[in-house]
Amino acid sequence: MSVNKNALIRYKTIDKCLQNRYRKWTLESLISSCSDALYEYEGREINVSKRTVQLDIQMMRSDKLGYNAPIVVYDKKFYKYEDENFSITNIPLNKNDINVLSETVEMLKQFKDFSLFSELGGIIQRLEDKVYSEKTQQSSIIHLDKNEKLKGLEFLDVLYQAILKKIVIKLTYQSFKAETPSVISFHPYILKEFNNRWFLVGRSSKYKQIVTFALDRIIDIDYNTSIEYILENFNGDKYYKDVIGVTVTNKRAERIQFWVDKKNAPYVETKPFHKSQRIIEKKDDGVIFNIFVKINFELERIILGFGDSIEVIKPKNLRDRIHTKLQNANKLYKKRN
Repeated sequence: MSVNKNALIRYKTIDKCLQNRYRKWTLESLISSCSDALYEYEGREINVSKRTVQLDIQMMRSDKLGYNAPIVVYDKKFYKYEDENFSITNIPLNKNDINVLSETVEMLKQFKDFSLFSELGGIIQRLEDKVYSEKTQQSSIIHLDKNEKLKGLEFLDVLYQAILKKIVIKLTYQSFKAETPSVISFHPYILKEFNNRWFLVGRSSKYKQIVTFALDRIIDIDYNTSIEYILENFNGDKYYKDVIGVTVTNKRAERIQFWVDKKNAPYVETKPFHKSQRIIEKKDDGVIFNIFVKINFELERIILGFGDSIEVIKPKNLRDRIHTKLQNANKLYKKRN
């Protein structure tokens, strides 16, 4: 059964809406979201009628497209997925989809040796592995570190489109420290992934400094076309040049020197803390490394993660801070013995 592009956009939009369980979705709000999505893709106003969205929901509920979406109505006006983990994007691939993907993989493999496509090697392998596992119904050969229950991933496409098309967003956000959510007008610049979590980086309309928001703390996103997008030549590579993770402080980058014992040094050597990492000296009991970074939360977490197999040599302030944290941890263990 052929489905036109606009219908697919509406299905995808309804799906994303119903995955967001922090908001109550009426038929009118679904219509509005579909209209906004079509405007985003087409660049022009497209009238989405009540009847159209009703038919879309009926189609998604049916097995005509293989969705069988468990869309239910509660309180006689609100729509939701009865299964909160459901998404039409989780539907298994059909035979035709697998054949198309197989052909695509074979085509991409022909270009893998070109320098232009050198960074795609891992992506092609993962795609090939996915096709293989779907074809044979066997478990994947390649296993990626992922968290299926990670919140906020449903916002990735909306944020990507906002960054691409330079649109100000109205962000409803609640940090772990805040008692209530805040609504912020935000100019998004880049999306950043670190340690299997996603972050939005940009500038709020109220403050000039660059701000980072975790996607798993975002409650809702809406476009704010009443505010002009602040066009800034923001360079993510430059911004994070001297940083491990996502926490960028106002401090200058400095030379961090640390010793790693003989057993763990090969792991640090083959998977550097930072691209600036250099070997300073190899000793009988371990290796001394240098990195040039800003001291932040993520750096401390990495060092603490190595426990008694690492020692910060300098700077003194970082050495003292790690020492204090280890002493406090030791007190916790002694207290519970």
